[in-house]
Amino acid sequence: MGPAVFFMEPGSSLRQEGEFKLMEWEGRDRIPARRPRRFTGFLMVGALIAGSAAAGSLATSRVPAPVVYAAPVAGAVAGAPASGGYADVVAKVAPAVVTVRSQRVVKVADTDPFGGTDPFEEFFGRQFPGRRSQPQPPRREGALGSGVVVTPDGYILTNNHVVEGSRQVEVELTDGRTMKATVVGADAPSDLAVLKVDAKSLPTLPLGDSDSVRVGDVALAVGNPLGVGQTVTMGIVSAKGRATGGGDGSYEDFLQTDAPINQGNSGGALVNTRGELIGINSQILSPSGGNIGIGFAIPTNMAKNVMDQLVSGGAVHRGMLGVTVQGINSDLAASLGLSGVKGALVSAVSDDSPAEKAGVKRGDVIVGIDGKEVRDSNSLRNTVSRLKPGSTVSLTLFRSGQERQVSVRLGEMQARTASDESSSSGAPSGTRGALGLALQKGESGLEVTNVDPSGPAADAGIRVGDVLEEVNGQPVTSSADVRAALGKSKGKAALVLVRRGEQTLYVAVPERAA
Repeated sequence: MGPAVFFMEPGSSLRQEGEFKLMEWEGRDRIPARRPRRFTGFLMVGALIAGSAAAGSLATSRVPAPVVYAAPVAGAVAGAPASGGYADVVAKVAPAVVTVRSQRVVKVADTDPFGGTDPFEEFFGRQFPGRRSQPQPPRREGALGSGVVVTPDGYILTNNHVVEGSRQVEVELTDGRTMKATVVGADAPSDLAVLKVDAKSLPTLPLGDSDSVRVGDVALAVGNPLGVGQTVTMGIVSAKGRATGGGDGSYEDFLQTDAPINQGNSGGALVNTRGELIGINSQILSPSGGNIGIGFAIPTNMAKNVMDQLVSGGAVHRGMLGVTVQGINSDLAASLGLSGVKGALVSAVSDDSPAEKAGVKRGDVIVGIDGKEVRDSNSLRNTVSRLKPGSTVSLTLFRSGQERQVSVRLGEMQARTASDESSSSGAPSGTRGALGLALQKGESGLEVTNVDPSGPAADAGIRVGDVLEEVNGQPVTSSADVRAALGKSKGKAALVLVRRGEQTLYVAVPERAA
């Protein structure tokens, strides 16, 4: 096993089948298995939760009360105290960070090694009726994580994966009190959830401005790792705008930190030296499930937007353009004529979508939104997701070497996916001399039947089964079309539109010399 990225739920590890013991907590992985990550070795994203068993029932409700956020800490120190420690900051922060315990009922898989078909019965009949395995009863599974009190009347912010599917949730305060909590709302795409306890005058954490955080700022992580009790660790903000691709959705804009965080820290606080909440700890990158100094926290500006909507209506509503976008690399930037590696390349536009109605076309590069630069496709998704459906935005598009402005009235993103803003036979036709591909005519382009492993198309990532729909903006249905379109490259890499399954993407392919 190589490194793995973990969510920080109460006692869960990676999504591996099997269990392990952490203190008295039983750990189970809740990581989506569909997104393996390759860093150095085998990397996975995992939840830092710890498991336990508990009894009771969970009352799930929506509490539409307004959120009143705590005022900034009076007299907070902007940097390290003169003593060289952070005890004064921790004294203000620690009472507002709580332990969250949840319980859910899970089905136990049938352990019949023959998958329900007994070969002995097939050959000898039902002479041994007791051999067939009996259905296993559901099992209660507990989890332990952390949470942050953000209002005096008991609203608590935590991770969705800490309470997902739970029947009962309890919150333990630092003064020893334990209270039953209701789930006000949860949002899997951002991995955030809001709890409510019946209490008054609780200590709170003020929400800081995560956009103003700088790489190199000191950060303190507070939570209950592995169930040992509240623990404070220190590090710095190592990076901003990270996306691990290991969560349940694509709305990721993580603060990266080297402050040690482990399983059980999920939902806990990442604070600055003024005692302000700047992030909700959520994931780690690790080869073993333990801390190696690469942790990720959901920034508070994203968390506040999600929390406000969950509290007021129990659900999150996000704006939607109706485009599929991809990142820009240096080859694509050169092929498109961009001055730098920036923006989000539109690889598909949904029919009858807000983007199509506004005139956005496949091949456009979205380089700005409401006057702000779009760094990459992930920043575009996050920006649009924070806008209200029905609102109007101004997009700056780069098309055919020029910038132009279009106005788009946003639709609403459905829960289906966040990736938006994410064969027939024939005689092979040879283009091996140019791209290193063997092609045959398909239903909507040229299907790749063979890839020269030493050719430029292989280097660009084109695979057997891909369908070439356009080369340098020209539709292609024959090898002659490809050769004619390649003549427009003018020494630059060819911009090839590829359909792979249900997705389309642009690939920059340098032409091989004859």
